[in-house]
Amino acid sequence: MTIASPQHTATPLPDDLPAAIRETKAKLRAQIGDVDAAFREVEAFIEERVIEIEEHNARGESIWPEINYADIEAGNISEEFKEKVRRYGVLVVREHFPREQALEFDRELVDYLDVNDFDSQYRGPGDDFFGTLAASRPEIFPIYWSRPQMQARQSERTANVQAFLNHRWKFESEGVQWFDPDQDSMYPDRIRRRPPGTNSSGLGAHTDSGAVERWLLPAYQKVFHNIFTGNFADYDPWDAAHRTEANEYEGGSTMCSAFRTFQGWTALSDQQRDQGVLATVPIPEAMAYILLRALLDDVADDDLCGAAPSRVLAVNEKWHPLLMRGLTNIPDLQAGDSVWWHADVVHAVDPVEDQQGWGNVMYIPAAPMCDKNQAYSRAVGQHFLRGTSPDDFPAEDYEVGWKDRFTADDLNDIGRRGLGL
Repeated sequence: MTIASPQHTATPLPDDLPAAIRETKAKLRAQIGDVDAAFREVEAFIEERVIEIEEHNARGESIWPEINYADIEAGNISEEFKEKVRRYGVLVVREHFPREQALEFDRELVDYLDVNDFDSQYRGPGDDFFGTLAASRPEIFPIYWSRPQMQARQSERTANVQAFLNHRWKFESEGVQWFDPDQDSMYPDRIRRRPPGTNSSGLGAHTDSGAVERWLLPAYQKVFHNIFTGNFADYDPWDAAHRTEANEYEGGSTMCSAFRTFQGWTALSDQQRDQGVLATVPIPEAMAYILLRALLDDVADDDLCGAAPSRVLAVNEKWHPLLMRGLTNIPDLQAGDSVWWHADVVHAVDPVEDQQGWGNVMYIPAAPMCDKNQAYSRAVGQHFLRGTSPDDFPAEDYEVGWKDRFTADDLNDIGRRGLGL
């Protein structure tokens, strides 16, 4: 068994993108044969899952699987629970960090921002990171190297949760080990701080890690081979085969240079499920609906339901009304709880008026070690040493020279491995 070793440069955008879309759609339609029948099969599967979600919501129940961190640490996890995570592609980890520790993380972040006078330095959000989504973006702070963020990333508790999540995937196939489930690379992301009283229009439904790429790139065509050959019954959204070979088109502010099995964040404040929080369509197979929908006859030959390079893949009422019915909020959270969602899961952020309480989180995903992620983590390690912004984010570089920044001397073994140091 060998570890996959793809190239790690971004993929050049086709010179004539409309022509590339037309050619790809013609090829995929020919492979599938009866596209309408293939879509109807997927639609029927998705509708059953959506009805299940709606029934939970009608009863006031959360469909999200929940587990206490102590059970993950002790290995006290039933096969039934593991299958529930695979069914819905989402998870809440209660007490990922003790509540008081998470609240202390939040206080330390405020001190870090204040002692370095971030408010007077902040230059605004820059380019439109979320592209074509209808709603505004959340209150994101481009801060990466604070002590709380780094302590959480290199925590053994986080490593244990990430390993549990990575093991939900099929990571060995075709004679290849696609990633190491027991070791994560470090993918530093930002923080969100949303104060009480906030009015926010939220963030529209979407998926990350590729938009037009999911149809056009050869690696993604391999990932979705069973969808693109009309064999949806054989499609496994948890098979990692070829996902680590997909490199998004260059030049976009939404590009992710790492393979993430799960996206995730950790709550730094108590949060109520009706206060502008995360919502998902907890159906990992929903990507099949999105991919086939763009191949139906009512979509122009050079269009993929509005998907565009350098943008997230938007999901909306016009093209995906069935999926929009399935959007459901996370349950109420306490500071220290973490939430996680599969790489293909559709997600959004609810709008809110006059938010009650703080809405503070730090974004930490699961990005298992593979050749692709190792290459990115090594580059990230150099940014860490300099205090500059990681490559996947705008080069705002606020933290160069900041006081109380986390240093190389503060790294433990998990942190050094995760940063390629």
